[in-house]
Amino acid sequence: MLLQMGVSIVVLRLLMPDDFGVVAILTAFTAFALVVVDSGFSQTLIRKSDPAPEDYGSVFFFNISVALILYAVVVAVAPWIARYYAMPVMARIAPVFFLLLPVNALCVIQHTIFTRQFRFALLSKVTFAASLVSGFAAILLALAGCGVWSLVVQRLLQMGVRAVLLWWLSDWRPRLCGWSGGALRQMAPYSLSLMVTDLISALYNKVPQLFIGKLYSADTLGYFDQALKLKELPVTSTMTAVQGVTFPALSKIAGDDRKFAESYRQVVMIVAYVLFPVMLGLSAVAHDLFAVLLGEKWMPTVPYFEAICLGGLFYPVAMIAYNVMKVKCPGGTIVRLELAKKAVMTIILVVTIPHSVQAVVWGLVLFSFCEMAVNLWAAQRITSLSFSRLAGTLFPIVLTAGAMYAAVRAVGTLLPEADLLRLMAEVTAGGVVYLLLSALCGLEAFREMIAIIRSQSGYQA
Repeated sequence: MLLQMGVSIVVLRLLMPDDFGVVAILTAFTAFALVVVDSGFSQTLIRKSDPAPEDYGSVFFFNISVALILYAVVVAVAPWIARYYAMPVMARIAPVFFLLLPVNALCVIQHTIFTRQFRFALLSKVTFAASLVSGFAAILLALAGCGVWSLVVQRLLQMGVRAVLLWWLSDWRPRLCGWSGGALRQMAPYSLSLMVTDLISALYNKVPQLFIGKLYSADTLGYFDQALKLKELPVTSTMTAVQGVTFPALSKIAGDDRKFAESYRQVVMIVAYVLFPVMLGLSAVAHDLFAVLLGEKWMPTVPYFEAICLGGLFYPVAMIAYNVMKVKCPGGTIVRLELAKKAVMTIILVVTIPHSVQAVVWGLVLFSFCEMAVNLWAAQRITSLSFSRLAGTLFPIVLTAGAMYAAVRAVGTLLPEADLLRLMAEVTAGGVVYLLLSALCGLEAFREMIAIIRSQSGYQA
């Protein structure tokens, strides 16, 4: 996360907002296509108790075939997309950018196998190496004046390095005789339900970018998209790891209701304890953060970033509850809940998009809260964890994070000018207040974090 944030800061200073607006549109179409390429089969393989070799082979060849077909389709329609958004450069970079589809399909099975084996340290090293190589390349290209191509190469190189490393580290190889239509048909009911759910989610996650790109300028889309991306750096990095671990782990203990419920509660507690202060802290220091690190040209992003960080409070809890649903609920139930949530989001977007980009941002915050509420309600119905028990776990963390937020704001008010010194003072005050209050109040999450750190230190030693 810190590596990606450092690269983002450098690249943001070197490129223009409209460069990021162009890539935001292409990223939206790529997100839809990647969901279709996987079609939920990788999650089905993780959930399955003992996948056969033909299961892996069938999914691999399915992914490759769909990826190549979709690549041809999106490249063919790219000129129309470029004309629709009045961004001619999009037609030139699309054939390269959309190579993400087949490259990603090459390594889905290897990633799935490592996930089933709980080799998350290895996957983290692969991600770090891919981010390091691609980030370094993006900075060099941006310094050389390559503009939007810096972002295109960064995305493609990151996926390519990841694919090469996963193939090199994995013993699994596809066999031409490994295809089985029967294996796919057996997995299809649950897989396709997940695909529909993920496709709906991907569509609605990118709808604001698609409409803002049409109704507003590329610069405005760049400001909005970067506010989302910078907010997602800590959230996505953390939740990718947490979701990757908790889904297979919870799947293995799904039959033990008491252990399942307690594990669910503890994961929510730890994630909230880590991310609540991060998101509130980022919102509190947004103005100084952008002024010091990104410069004047990105200051229009600050109001969007301050608000959208609040949505980052709800998303982690919602995603953990969603993992619980994937383990315990049939696919049809998940799809129906997703449709209900997206009906709410449709209303929010219809009201906010014509009004202003800031209204869209606050609408996304509202939807994040609604999504969390629905997911928690659904998870509560299929586990023995009561709502009062979960609320009692989260409430002390919320109060402590709120006190930290007030302390950071107070320090910002006392110091006169937005500079590096004030930013460092705000961050230091927030960290000290949060940890001190956690220790004085004896927060369960604080004690658990100390125990985790000590156990990891002992393991490393």
